[in-house]
Amino acid sequence: MTTLLYGRPPVVFDPPGDATQTSPLIPDSAALEAQDPGSADTVMTYAPPGVLERRYVLALALRALKVGGRLDVMAPKDKGGSRLGKELKAFGVEVAETAKAHHRRCIVFKPETAEGLDAAIDAAIAAGGPQFVPGLEAWSQPGIFAWDRIDAGSALLAEHLPPMKGEGVDLGCGYGALSIVALRSPAVTKLKLVDLDRRAIRAARENVTDERAKVWWSDARTLEAKGDKDFVVSNPPFHDGGAEDRRLGQAFIRKAAELLKKGGVAWVVANRHLPYEAELNAAFKRVRLVAEAGGYKLFEAVK
Repeated sequence: MTTLLYGRPPVVFDPPGDATQTSPLIPDSAALEAQDPGSADTVMTYAPPGVLERRYVLALALRALKVGGRLDVMAPKDKGGSRLGKELKAFGVEVAETAKAHHRRCIVFKPETAEGLDAAIDAAIAAGGPQFVPGLEAWSQPGIFAWDRIDAGSALLAEHLPPMKGEGVDLGCGYGALSIVALRSPAVTKLKLVDLDRRAIRAARENVTDERAKVWWSDARTLEAKGDKDFVVSNPPFHDGGAEDRRLGQAFIRKAAELLKKGGVAWVVANRHLPYEAELNAAFKRVRLVAEAGGYKLFEAVK
């Protein structure tokens, strides 16, 4: 029996231990979009909060299921769960819906025939899949941070970043916007792009084609650090599963310091309300507030 799992659900979801993980946010997981149509007996999904992203995942799950296969979906009520049943019915399938522990849970058995099902699946996959974004002029995908726009924090960092040199790391690279800026300097010899999101990694590989760049699918917090890098650029995340978690950015700051050699420099941008100053001052020899604008603050920190 083939069971696919998407995401890390709460204990009440109770996924089987032998399920194949397919979340793009878990390094080394399988890809849900790569599963053969009609190959899975069961798909268990902890649905993401973004509308396009969630419908994309639901469509991929339905496509992967065998006829008669079971789709089991859960989402917090305030992060898409209240709309989950309606969105599934829009695919033309029957839905059994329950509520538990501030979540909505929906069960669907894939029908042999359902009017418009294939067309609805194809449309959701097209809307939520990898795409070239006009205006952004880059490849991206719903679910990636700031997937269809230039984030104001990254824009602030790009505006003030001086020419970098030597070997560097872009921690939490997203689709590669800051890396493109850093690589404008001919003095940069190597740049490692790191992100937890497989979708971001795929987009970055499309967008950053400079031979000096290498793209790495990894959790930045557990990245091996040898203390041999000349610079780090980072717009750290501060949400985990939709909830604010300041420890994420603090962990990125500590990792940046671990990566750098003595005299190396980190350029870090953060939302103005986030208390990163203590972490920066503890990890670095010298910290300078470079700019504040649009609700963001930009730091230069020297190891």
